Amino acid sequence: MSETIGFLLNDSARLFRRAFNARTKGTGITALQWRLISYLKRHEGIRQGPLADLIEVEPITLSRMVDRLVESGLVERRADPTDRRAWQLYLTDRAGDLLHAMRRTAEDLNAEATDGLTPAELEQLAELVERIRANLSRRECLKEAI
Repeated sequence: MSETIGFLLNDSARLFRRAFNARTKGTGITALQWRLISYLKRHEGIRQGPLADLIEVEPITLSRMVDRLVESGLVERRADPTDRRAWQLYLTDRAGDLLHAMRRTAEDLNAEATDGLTPAELEQLAELVERIRANLSRRECLKEAI
């Protein structure tokens, strides 16, 4: 094999982001913003700090992204009832509609990227990549504990 698994996965992710951004150009939403919105769907009420950790961006970068999404009417900040200095993030109804449309775009892109793979190959690919992710997550957790 001429390329490492890490290179192939990273390059594939880059190509996914580029293709996704091209398909969603008219919406004003980037792949990273869509990822943020997707995480918020699963973790509504999360504070900005933990969300920045989840999507692996600097807190100031996340703050700017959230500012843009608030201005677009997709995200709202609400005061945290347990800490007056903190804000919790929530999706608006408009974001829910956008998520539905973007999910369809993502599904179409996934179908294009995996064209020619059998259902068994798709399942095996997902299992193998999940195992890689679990291995790396476990190592990161171990490093943080030290």
